[in-house]
Amino acid sequence: MDVPLWVWLGVLAFIAGALVLDLFVFHRDAHEVSMREAAVTSAIWVALGISFGVGVWIFGGAQPAGEYFAGYVIEKALSVENIFVFALILGYFAVPTKYQHRVLFFGVLGALVFRAVFIVAGKELLDRFHWTVYLFGAFLVVTAVKMVRHTDKQMDPGKNPMVRGLRRVMPVTDEYHGQKFFIRRHELHDGELAGTTKRATKGKLIATPMLAVLLAIETSDVIFAVDSIPAIFAVTSDTFIVFTSNAFAILGLRALYFLLAGAMARLSYLKLGLAAVLGFVGVKMLLSTTYKIPIVVSLGVIVTVLTVATVASLRRRPSPPLIADAN
Repeated sequence: MDVPLWVWLGVLAFIAGALVLDLFVFHRDAHEVSMREAAVTSAIWVALGISFGVGVWIFGGAQPAGEYFAGYVIEKALSVENIFVFALILGYFAVPTKYQHRVLFFGVLGALVFRAVFIVAGKELLDRFHWTVYLFGAFLVVTAVKMVRHTDKQMDPGKNPMVRGLRRVMPVTDEYHGQKFFIRRHELHDGELAGTTKRATKGKLIATPMLAVLLAIETSDVIFAVDSIPAIFAVTSDTFIVFTSNAFAILGLRALYFLLAGAMARLSYLKLGLAAVLGFVGVKMLLSTTYKIPIVVSLGVIVTVLTVATVASLRRRPSPPLIADAN
């Protein structure tokens, strides 16, 4: 799909404008995101994502539109797995509910940057070394098998290497200071002058737990991008389609978190559904030079598998909640 530079610039400007509005207008003041607000915001982002796909259909044709929607559904489905990890991280660090949106905002911003880098690198690899398509395909199949065999042991965000590295290079306060990621030494309360802040000299920057949370979330974003980017390259090699389908799916991730985090325990079969999708797109990549599975078939398989997994999960007797709300 031949996309003019002005269209790229327009999409990037829209994304930047939406992020600015979100941070400085709708969430300028820290507040707890209600279920109603999360539902409305999530619906708006889904509507924008679908509308963009319709625009691709009108101006680019059915094939690019089908590729966009397939990529969008894959990324949206994989982002649900992200939500479970986000909930574990926010719960582990006991992030107050009213501050969670701010750290997730910067987490999503980082995810967009990382995915842009991975998309450019992936496209370059596929163009220069076509045989890497088999590596991507095999990687996705192996990932799918690991996802099926993986036990439900909870991760320990405190052992995240980025978080541990932060605590080695600079002092970190024991308490949150609003939505700040850094504070100055003179801003500390008397009771916080001990422990990890002993090394802090007057006026020196000190990290708050919010920065540790952000580093943990960004690390998980990178790990999930390693899965999602090859999966979308399985349905299209068009850089514009890959980026926009990723971007519109990710932009609604924060709202989806506040909408679904409490219900994740009920989606017990979703991991199997995601594994099936990754396995399918991996096989699609492995067969790409001998048989190209039509995009309509790919989209149908992906939507059917995820629908069946979701419905089966909701019909199952609910399990005890795995995630405690952090207040």
